[in-house]
Amino acid sequence: MVACADKDDDAPVFTVTADESTCDVDSYDATTGNNNFEVTNNGKKITEFYVYTDGGRVVGEVENIGPGATRKLIVSIPETGTYQATCKPGMVGEGISHDLNVTGDSVDLTEGSDTLTAAVEGHLRYVRSQTTALQEQTDTFVQAIQDGDLETAKPLFAPTRIYYERIEPIAESFPDDLDPRIDLRDADLEDGQEWTGFHRIEKDLWEGGRITEQTKKDADQLSEDIAELVDGVNTDDFTVTPDLIANGTHGLLDGISTSKITGEEDIFSHTDLWDFQANLDGSKPAVASLEDAIDEKDADLLADINAKFDAVQELLDTFRDGDGFVYYDTVGEDDRKKLSTVLDQLNEQVSKVTGVITAAESSK
Repeated sequence: MVACADKDDDAPVFTVTADESTCDVDSYDATTGNNNFEVTNNGKKITEFYVYTDGGRVVGEVENIGPGATRKLIVSIPETGTYQATCKPGMVGEGISHDLNVTGDSVDLTEGSDTLTAAVEGHLRYVRSQTTALQEQTDTFVQAIQDGDLETAKPLFAPTRIYYERIEPIAESFPDDLDPRIDLRDADLEDGQEWTGFHRIEKDLWEGGRITEQTKKDADQLSEDIAELVDGVNTDDFTVTPDLIANGTHGLLDGISTSKITGEEDIFSHTDLWDFQANLDGSKPAVASLEDAIDEKDADLLADINAKFDAVQELLDTFRDGDGFVYYDTVGEDDRKKLSTVLDQLNEQVSKVTGVITAAESSK
């Protein structure tokens, strides 16, 4: 969920037009450093736009581009090479790709900036701690499934997923469809596509009301995929960039306000509010890691973001039930609209962070 952000006025602008069968960029020659992509969806399905490295790692992404909508994305490309500009109509499958040729000098946003270097280091520590906790919690969840213990497994589903939902943009940045393997929803399945992960298990636990041998196999696969994520973030060469932190934060919030708000995420268990809280929890430390950099350039923006975080949390707290939340199918339309409004207000301000920190550093 590395998502869109306000434009960097000093960076080149690329116009992308997409529909169900095309993904046209007005130029396939870019430079290192910041690049603006303005993506217009002329199709009838929601689409996404990605920039990938030649190894399949996400450099930048904007999701949930509705029919007729235009979304903006700042991508900071650090090295020369051949990248992929990809549209995914319907937000599924491999999408439609074109080579994006990048030339220029190597760019590192953290170079010469102690503030951004500290932001990256702090966010890496957070991501690694959350993936470790995710693995530990997943082991407990999977063990309950292997034991055939439905009554233990069901209450563990939402508390296990919170660690994943806090750092989902990191999983999405890995190649080989790691995020879909872990978190693909029933509604996003393509014909003939293998379905694994949390939501496949969720369907068995709630709609099927049973643990089958296939459920146990899916649980083992989930353990393997989570281990792959943990190993990936703990390699010596794994890192993040300031723009990916900012875009990922916006992506977490965007995911709530554009799709999860409808209740389509946890459609069988109705544990969506746990995900809302987890996405909010993951966004706060990401913004906090960039706090000094934002404060240096736009203290008012930082203050407004923090105030809007508080407003969202205050409203979410009204739906608490013990250590968790009420089930989302009990939340009426009026309350969903209130949640959507405060989330949109927060997300609008967070979307400005990438432009603030990348423009500030690229102008040095």
